[in-house]
Parts: sequence; structure tokens; C-alpha cells
Amino acid sequence: MARQLENPFYYLDNFEFVLNWVDQRYPDVLSREELAFIQQYRGLPKQARALLARMVMRRGTFFRHSKLEYSEIGCTKTALQPLADAGWVDTSPALDLKHLFALFTKSELAHVFQSKGVTSSMPKAAMFEHVAQLAATECAEAAGAAPVPHRSGNHGSQPLQAWWPDSGDAIYELRIMPLCDRIRLMFFGNLRQDWSEFVLADLGLYQYEPVAFSLSCRALESRVDLENYMHLHVCSERLLAGEAPEVILSDVPTQPYPNSWLERRRSKLLFRLGQAFERMQRWQDALAAYESSGHPEARMRRVRVLERDERYADALFQADAALADPGNDAEAQYFSRMRPRLQRKLGLPAQTCPATVPDSFQLQVEFTDDSVGIEERVRRALQQEEAPVRYVENLLVNGLFGLLCWDVIFAPLPGAFFHPFQRGPADLHTPEFVVRRQKMLDARLAELDSGLYRQTIMQNFKSKLGRQCAFVHWPALDEELLQMALECMPAVHLKKIFKRLLRDIPGNRSGLPDLIQFLPAEKNYRMIEVKGPGDRLQDNQRRWLAYFQEHGMPVSVCFVSWASKP
Repeated sequence: MARQLENPFYYLDNFEFVLNWVDQRYPDVLSREELAFIQQYRGLPKQARALLARMVMRRGTFFRHSKLEYSEIGCTKTALQPLADAGWVDTSPALDLKHLFALFTKSELAHVFQSKGVTSSMPKAAMFEHVAQLAATECAEAAGAAPVPHRSGNHGSQPLQAWWPDSGDAIYELRIMPLCDRIRLMFFGNLRQDWSEFVLADLGLYQYEPVAFSLSCRALESRVDLENYMHLHVCSERLLAGEAPEVILSDVPTQPYPNSWLERRRSKLLFRLGQAFERMQRWQDALAAYESSGHPEARMRRVRVLERDERYADALFQADAALADPGNDAEAQYFSRMRPRLQRKLGLPAQTCPATVPDSFQLQVEFTDDSVGIEERVRRALQQEEAPVRYVENLLVNGLFGLLCWDVIFAPLPGAFFHPFQRGPADLHTPEFVVRRQKMLDARLAELDSGLYRQTIMQNFKSKLGRQCAFVHWPALDEELLQMALECMPAVHLKKIFKRLLRDIPGNRSGLPDLIQFLPAEKNYRMIEVKGPGDRLQDNQRRWLAYFQEHGMPVSVCFVSWASKP
């Protein structure tokens, strides 16, 4: 907060930092329009640049004059004029009902539509439905047609003065948001992150590991990459908005992108389209989408669709092929479970594999306050002074791995880092993460054999404290927990756990037991998965439990029942 108080134009510095960054790193990717915008922007008065930055960083593209008052900028109209002259802001845009209802309060809207029977006691949604239906009826009557239910609410777009002549306000529309989104995309490499990253960093809430990378490091290598990304983004937004999946599918490229960053997005979109078709029971369309997708779960869904379409022989053939070469543990588990079911449906002898039965115990706990989670109740019941219990779930194992391999995670390999707000490398959730860093990872895992790992973990805990890392959730870790874990969890166990994590980072970083009980006198521990009444083990939890048991690591499931319940 100090920086923002000392420099009221902190947001302008952030916006111009991004412009300069993109201008330096993407000169061959920027379009003429974008280059002209950057050049023209730099020649504007500071107040105009600041107002534009404020508008770009806010939600939406329509703004009320009364809501654009900033003391450091001064007169809004004066600051706005150069933006209007440049054609970047429309000072009298046409507003439809959706825009109007988004911009004004209930009481204001009740005043605007008082003559149409709207009152301030009506919920805002009811106001909108009432006015939109009246508008649809009026439009139909004017055209001499029968009234039809409204659909979009976009009836009667007109300037604010036509809606509300005596409003005393004005509406401005930012017309260059798509251009600014493209610049933001070039900076972050995605549209998920936004300007709030700067604010959180300025406030000291987020700290990032500094990674040295050259001007050549960037997520998008060409203008074609940028346009392809934006195309996929628009397709995803259309799907979220409820557009027919077959229309969207026709706009998705049929061939994989050479850029792996883009190809992962294309595969995810195709997977989501497959899910949409599956919900509609359009099996052939779902199969087509899944077959074109490289998403890790696409093969599982494809075989499931064949089963739902009662094509049992085809499903069994593909399940057998998948079991012969599973992509990961989740696939092996999924198809092992599916195969006997398909065999039975085909009238064949079902060949089942005996399921691993985890060690378990029963525990009765008192039903007290619902605000206390079941894991915390069990923790309290098992807690002993000589055998403390901590709630850790996925956070301890991931944290230990992140602290041990911190320098590997943030190694400045080509293409891994391209902006200063990354919690991990761009390829973290791909097989390339391990392949490209195999020697570095081997060196860190070798510390578990030499005993050096304890020093590395504690040193990184102290020197990196608070910095963002994809594996480390700082609020869950403290020095006492780490010291206890390093004292009680044998290095050989940690090494086996980390090796499984690295086999499939996105799939194996979750599903770990809820609690860990330390036995300092024995230099041992046990992990405990908690299941309340009616709760069942999830697939990823079963996989971890089986792995722990296979390698002789102490783990059990605690099945909870209520000792008393009101």
C-alpha cells in the first residue's frame, strides 16, 4: 500500500511497463494498429494516459462519467478529450437494456421506467424481464407481427439521453479493449491473468521469484500464434455463452498447432466440446471431438462414450489397447475398472483384478458444531502430546517437493518463463517438464540419499518465504511442521513420493491423505485419510493409498461415525 500512497499514478506505471515490455519483445508480432496505438499513446498528456489506464483496468467497456472521478487525474472531461479525438472512447454510445441495467441502480432504473410500471420494490432481474418483454411486444406490434418472448434483451439500443434525458450523467464506451486484450495476452501469454497481478504485487500480497530471461523469451512466436490464441479464446467464450457446440466445432482447426502452448488450449476446447455433446447424448459428435483432442482424459471419455452408445466390442477393444499402454495411473485405474463390466455386457467371462484394500480403522466422534470440519474433529481426537497430528492434505508433500526442487522449478530454460508474474514454468503440467530437467531433478533427488535434502529444504523455506510457487502454499507450512516431517518421514519414503509426483504432476499432486501423525520417539509417522459418514474414497485417493501400501509406507483410512447426533 505504501507505493500506492507515495505514487498515485502507480497503475499508470504498470500499464506503461506492459506496453514497453511488449514493444521490446514483440516488434515483429505487433500489428500496424497496435504499433500506432503505442506510439500515439506515448504522445498524450499524462492525465489522458492515466484515465485510459484506469478504464482498461476496470471491468467492462461502458463507464459512467460520475464513476470516473480520480483526484490525481483531475477533470475527467479534459482528460477524456484526447481519447475521444483518437477514436479510442465513444462519448455517446448506444446502450441496450443489458448495458443500462448493468450501469444503473435499482432506484435509478425505477425512475427511468416508472411509466412502464416498474417500481423500486421489484428485484432488478424482475425489472429487466418486465421491461424487456414490453420492448419485445412493442417491436412486434410495430412490425405488425405477433408478440414473441424476448431473447437477448438488446431491444432499442440508444444513447443515455434517449433513455433518461434528465440523468445528469454521461456514458463512455472504451472501444479499444480488444486491442488492449491482445497486448495483455502478449505480456502474460494467457488471458486468465490480468492487471490485478500488478496491484497484488504492489501491495506486497504476492511476491514472485525473479527469473532471468532474455528479450527473446515469449509465449507467442508469431502473429499467427496470437490470432490463433484469440480465435480459441472466442470459441471458448461462445461455448460458455451456450452456443451450439456443433457450430463451434466447425470453427476449431482440425490439425494440431505446432505451438505446444496453443495445442494444449485446442485440445482442452475439443475436450469441453466433447463433454457438451456427451451431455446431449450425441455420441458420434462426442467421439469426433474426443478423437481430435490430446487432452489427458480424452481417451477415457472416448471409451466411455462407446459404452454409453452400447458399442461394447469397440469399447473393450480400445480399453484393452489403453491398458497395454496407459498414459498415466488414472487411465490404468479407469480401464481396469471398466474392462470387467464390458466383458459382462458382451457375455464374456469377466477378468477382474483384486482391488487393494487399504488399512483402516473406525472412530466415533461427538457431533458438536457444524462449523468444525470432520478432519479437524478427527485430528483433535487423535492428537497426543507425544504423537501430534497435523492437517496437511496435499500441502505438505507438495511443499516439501517445491522447497527441495525450487531451483529446478525456476530454472530459466528457453520458453519456460516470459513474464515476471509466473508461479512456475509454462511447461509445468506437461511431460516436457521432467524430460527437460531430468539431470537437475536427479541431482535434487540424490540429496535424499546423501542427507543434504534437509538443509536445502530449510534453507529455501527461510530464503524464499512468501514467494509464489506452484507447489508451495505458505500459510500451510511452518518451521515446526517442516522440522517434524524431516525428522519423522524417512528420506526413502519422500523419494518414492516425489518420484510418483513427477510421473504425472497434474494428476498426482492431489489425492494425498488429510492428516499426518508424527511419532518423534520412533522417528516415524502415519498418514490418515478421513472419511465421514457416507463419504467414499475418490479415485486419486485410492491410487495414492495403493502406492503407499505397495512401498510399505504407513497409511490408513479413518472411517468416522457419530457418537451422538442431535
